[in-house]
Amino acid sequence: MSASAQELRPGRRVVGPTALGRDPRRFWHLTRTLAVTDFKLRFFGSVLGYLWQLMRPLMLFGVLFVVFSKVFSFGTEVRFYPVGLLLGLVLFSFFGEATGASIRSLSNREGLVRKIEFPRLAVPLASVLTALFNLVLNLIPVVLFLLIVGGKVRWTWLELIPLVALLTVFATGLAMLLSALFVRYRDIEPIWDVVMQVLFYVTPILFTVQMVKDRAGATASNLLMVNPFAAIMQQARHAVVDPSHVSAAAAIGGTWRLLIPLAIVVIVAVIGFVVFSRAAPRIAEEL
Repeated sequence: MSASAQELRPGRRVVGPTALGRDPRRFWHLTRTLAVTDFKLRFFGSVLGYLWQLMRPLMLFGVLFVVFSKVFSFGTEVRFYPVGLLLGLVLFSFFGEATGASIRSLSNREGLVRKIEFPRLAVPLASVLTALFNLVLNLIPVVLFLLIVGGKVRWTWLELIPLVALLTVFATGLAMLLSALFVRYRDIEPIWDVVMQVLFYVTPILFTVQMVKDRAGATASNLLMVNPFAAIMQQARHAVVDPSHVSAAAAIGGTWRLLIPLAIVVIVAVIGFVVFSRAAPRIAEEL
């Protein structure tokens, strides 16, 4: 008896589309194709093209830099505060884009999901990959700005590779979770918008960790670093911008405490994958 006939026998559960599919190469090829297509379509027909991608973080950076650096004198205790601010905004933009775009990724491709059987995880993962393309491009002005203001190339810049990889894993875990939940619960999108706004203001993007420590104590600064995004961003500033930006280990109160945000990343990734895998066979029916 053929495999298809066995699946259709009375009493036998029909297996629907899965999250990863059976062919890893097909899964990766589909994910990459969707991401590249989205990336190209974003700038299709635009005269300025990629420059529009830079406008939002650069304009936000300009306003925040004038207000907080010039008016309120933020960041006087660290070198290259403006570059650290720009790097924080670029990383936050990636995190927001990767998670925000993934929420509606399945519903936006409803026609494709309903008609074709393919690994469902490729859809939200393509959103994360597209955001990663933008992050790589957005890091170029950060590096140029740093060199212009007097920064130097250091071997610690290589730390950015595992840090971005870790942030991508964290964003992917949330992308899987949010996209799967949105299929059934449409309130996920406004809720996540509020979460991202809160995250922006409780993460030391505008202010510095040292400022929190001086005004609220070491316990407050340690708690801020429990947030995986904050820990990754702080270490990126320390490694790429200047050592005067304290390391994530110093900010959280010890190297061993970095296991806390690392554990959160792993837990979120596992939960996201489990939730998405269970929802994958029913996504087309629930859309």
